[in-house]
Amino acid sequence: MYTAPHPSIMGIDLKLIGTMLAGMATLAVLVALYAATTVRNPMAKRVKALNERREQLKLGITASTSKRRAKLTTRTEATDWMRSTLGNLKVLQDSQLKQAQIKLLQAGIRSKDAAVAVIFARMVLPIVIGGTALVGVYGLGWFPTKGPLFHYMVVAGALVLSYKGPDIWLKNTITKRSAAIRKGLPDALDLLVICAEAGLTVDAAFSRVARELGKAYPELGDEFMLTAIELGFLTERRQAFENLATRVALDNVRGVVTTMIQTEKYGTPLASALRVLSAEFRNERMMRAEEKAARLPAIMTVPLILFILPVLFVVILGPAACSISDAMSSGRMG
Repeated sequence: MYTAPHPSIMGIDLKLIGTMLAGMATLAVLVALYAATTVRNPMAKRVKALNERREQLKLGITASTSKRRAKLTTRTEATDWMRSTLGNLKVLQDSQLKQAQIKLLQAGIRSKDAAVAVIFARMVLPIVIGGTALVGVYGLGWFPTKGPLFHYMVVAGALVLSYKGPDIWLKNTITKRSAAIRKGLPDALDLLVICAEAGLTVDAAFSRVARELGKAYPELGDEFMLTAIELGFLTERRQAFENLATRVALDNVRGVVTTMIQTEKYGTPLASALRVLSAEFRNERMMRAEEKAARLPAIMTVPLILFILPVLFVVILGPAACSISDAMSSGRMG
């Protein structure tokens, strides 16, 4: 009894391809169901961190100097060891430490110990990773079939990437966080205008906006809640706004901070100034969206050629190829 062969294209069984695609689709559905059923509240961890910051601010105002210093300078043993190692090597500078702390604040990391860890990783990673690549390439004979130029590129690339690794990670984290904050800033300003017109104080308005936008824009809600806490506990309200501008690497936020400081200083109407800023930020967001839409045809050209056109060819020519294959096989049997 003759059994017709499975239809194939270029030697690949179509039934096998269909089975693999069905399996991938099933896996994607399972992942989507898992992601939908395990959604966590993004504000829980941030509220805990903000409460810790509130306690630190209370301590900084009410406690004595010695107790405040003992509380604020508490560090882990690992951080003390890294700090002492960097100090003995004369590579830990106050300006470098301050710059690293500002970068970490912009990335959403408020631990002062993390700045020491970043500087320590910047020094240790090239020794560990670069040294491993150096010993492996020139000592253990990795890549024996490659030339000296390739060996040099491997070692140099390992050294440079390991040294720049912490900075690259920080930069990417800051960029993502700044983009998320920029996205929700116009809505936050609109809510601030409503709160100001309703008669709320500035710190109450910031707290209200943080609660309303915390789930939609958790990064922005985090910053606004911390600003509201600092407005309530710091002796100078101007310092709270300046801290907000330091923690967020956005010119838009700096403009909002300047407006808030001027209204606090000169008593100008807050609602009208924020309304103008909100309109400008919305226009800017619309311009960015139009710019991305204008770039879309050029960006979609390569995926269209590489992924969409081959699929169309398979869908259009597949049945014809299967019919021709069946006709040729039946003709041989005849």
